[in-house]
Amino acid sequence: MPNTESIVDTLAERGWCVATGFLPEAAVAALRAECLQAHTDGAFHAAGVGRGRSQVRAEVRGDQVLWLEEDDAGPALRGVLQDLETLRQGVNQALFLGLFDLETHFAAYHPGAGYQRHLDRFRDDDRRSLTVILYLNEPDWHRDDGGLLRFWPDPEATPLDILPAGGTLVTFLSERFWHEVLPSKRQRLSLTGWFRRR
Repeated sequence: MPNTESIVDTLAERGWCVATGFLPEAAVAALRAECLQAHTDGAFHAAGVGRGRSQVRAEVRGDQVLWLEEDDAGPALRGVLQDLETLRQGVNQALFLGLFDLETHFAAYHPGAGYQRHLDRFRDDDRRSLTVILYLNEPDWHRDDGGLLRFWPDPEATPLDILPAGGTLVTFLSERFWHEVLPSKRQRLSLTGWFRRR
């Protein structure tokens, strides 16, 4: 399991990090079960594009989301939020980003759904500073299953395609890095969030 220090060092060096095995499979399975139960219960809704009165535009973004509150979190989610809090403190100590809180949601992509290339920071709101994506997929996920995160370390360079393997944590500076979700052939699950400044 990658430690917080190695993630912070990588973020300091290049502004993004892919940490495979951030969460062990047993913890991934427990969190996946909480996510799927909420989905079965009908708690998810179609994700919108933009801030405030966001619009549902399935041709741009096809996932369903459930915004999360710590007070309502199950035991698996509470454990992960504690791990992410440790990461927040480490990033603040090393990079002086002034990260204050975390907004987060579960995201579910059904087969065929994706999310076109975008940045995570809104044009009129610069609070989102560090994106975190923790994949909750089954351990047998392969490239042929799709749902890859296409990520541009440089907007003019060839992008990287990151496998959404369960337990992998992807972190990057929200204002700098373009990314998209390629269409998936299986249900694709993640815990996605943004550390924000005041």
